[in-house]
Amino acid sequence: MSMVVCALIGMAIEYLAYRPLRRRPKLAVLITAIGVSLFIEYTCQNAHVFGAAPRKFPDLIPALTWNLGGLVIELNQVLVFVTTALLVILLRLIVQKTKVGLAMRALSFNEQAAALMGVNIDSIISFTFGLGSALAGAGGILFAMNYASIDPLMGIQTGLKAFVAAVLGGIGSLSGAALGGIILGLLETFAGGIPGLSNYRDGIAYAILILILLFRPAGLLGKPETEKV
Repeated sequence: MSMVVCALIGMAIEYLAYRPLRRRPKLAVLITAIGVSLFIEYTCQNAHVFGAAPRKFPDLIPALTWNLGGLVIELNQVLVFVTTALLVILLRLIVQKTKVGLAMRALSFNEQAAALMGVNIDSIISFTFGLGSALAGAGGILFAMNYASIDPLMGIQTGLKAFVAAVLGGIGSLSGAALGGIILGLLETFAGGIPGLSNYRDGIAYAILILILLFRPAGLLGKPETEKV
């Protein structure tokens, strides 16, 4: 249900906010993206919508834990890992093995050439927004399952870290984004257990972003692109 609702919201946002700016400079689109995110977050804080007070997320599955030689694993964590892996595989199959995925890749490479080959630009972009928003809905559920309370602003920090993970793995690489997320999560977890670094675990993400942009802008699995002048 969350994936369906988020997909519809994402497609509506694309139609209302992004489509009119498609031919405008990229800076206008970036500013619009920030504005839309703030509008959604603070609208949800309204008392007539969800309210600003944190709420307890319902227990969707039984609380089970396993102790493997001192390593405590919760059922929620296993479910998050397995579901994420399945969604990444499904997304890769859609992008690489379907006609819609071929159109998406063609559109990202050259919009004018894709249009000349019969690709419906508006439909493909709308589908892409819907697909990404559906995955965001699934991610929100998986994220909330492992936290005691939720609130309308809880996605800000997570969204920034997701961007860092994508840059770390390589923009445009689905496997790279997944790898970047795992590496970032491991580094933050280990930093949280080291005395003196636990207070800086959130800053590690941005330190990694700076280092990647300085020394490997294409990311771990991304391919450097030559820009023709």
